[in-house]
Amino acid sequence: MIGFRNVSKARTRRRVRRTAGVGMVLPLAVTALLGGGAGPAAASPGHGPTAIVSMGDSYISGEAGRWKGNSLTNSGSRTGTDRAWVGGSTYDPSKVYGSTAGGCDRSDAAEVLSAGAVADVAVNLACSGAVSDNVFRASNGGVSLKGEAPQADRLAAVAAADDVKVIALSIGGNDLGFADIIKECAYDFVLWNSYCYDDQQAGVDQKISGVMTKVGKSVDEIRAVMRGAGYADSSYRIVLQSYPSPIPRGAENRYTQSDWSRLNTGGCPFWNRDSDWARDSLVPQIANGIKAVAAAKGVQFLDLRDMLQGREVCAKASQQVSTTAPASAGTSEWARWIDNNESQGLVQESMHPNYFGQLAVGRCLALALAQPANASSGCKNTPGGDQSGMYLTPAS
Repeated sequence: MIGFRNVSKARTRRRVRRTAGVGMVLPLAVTALLGGGAGPAAASPGHGPTAIVSMGDSYISGEAGRWKGNSLTNSGSRTGTDRAWVGGSTYDPSKVYGSTAGGCDRSDAAEVLSAGAVADVAVNLACSGAVSDNVFRASNGGVSLKGEAPQADRLAAVAAADDVKVIALSIGGNDLGFADIIKECAYDFVLWNSYCYDDQQAGVDQKISGVMTKVGKSVDEIRAVMRGAGYADSSYRIVLQSYPSPIPRGAENRYTQSDWSRLNTGGCPFWNRDSDWARDSLVPQIANGIKAVAAAKGVQFLDLRDMLQGREVCAKASQQVSTTAPASAGTSEWARWIDNNESQGLVQESMHPNYFGQLAVGRCLALALAQPANASSGCKNTPGGDQSGMYLTPAS
């Protein structure tokens, strides 16, 4: 469990057809990418509907897509933030996550869906909690997760049925123990009155090389599956992405660290020093490692380290949803807070891009697909804007 809101001071393949009304404009370059067939081949490249596929972990599966901002109201629609609200005090997470609710949590706003009409079919194979071993083929060390076969094996079925043009991959965070790092840093704020950055940095330094080797193997496994299905490497693209920081720098936090407001009000129980480390050291270190893997493997890199800037949980530039501040992509937080008691949803949703954040990441992906297939770009938001204000910069 990684939340402490009320702790006292004492102590199967899923194929989803794109829904209408997403509001994204298809870039001409994407049209060119997806419009041409790859020609006859052993399996289905150039045949059947074009497809975009997401693989990896919770940051691309759609975890936290249930929430339109964060609200202290625990009843009803939670001031309009809870998209799973049915009426009265009844909530149905399957409205957002379908049959994967409480498991893989593939939301209806997941990146490959919110990217807009970039393909005929969007297929979300990603699963909350996935590590690299859950991506590998079973024949090469892959492991099933939550009752589903390894993602590369499931990709083989998609590649045989559809004309896959894009595979978006987010992996490595769970291999590194990102959720455990967040938990330990929160414990250090709530219980131990100590910093986490020093111990946690040492652990990251010990693991990072091995993690990036596994990220690279994930790319290799995808390539092997696609080649086995008859695809030339040039007939589709892989977009390997990094992670955003869900919390702001200490100076950008709207709650003081000298009382319990970060815990009981903001849902961001972290010291300034640890927040600075996470935002300016940990997230960039992971991003730089993934960027190096992308370059070595010849795939596209999408850097998300700054995409939540000013939209993080507790950020001064954003606000919680209330009766006087309705849920809005322009003013609300784009990441899910920490809620230890699960008074609103599940703890596993904590510290992930929420509904607004997922629309933004989807826009980042759409913009990236208008770039060359070996491009390296960062994605940022426009302060006060919605997902339409996302824009690309050269990767750091």
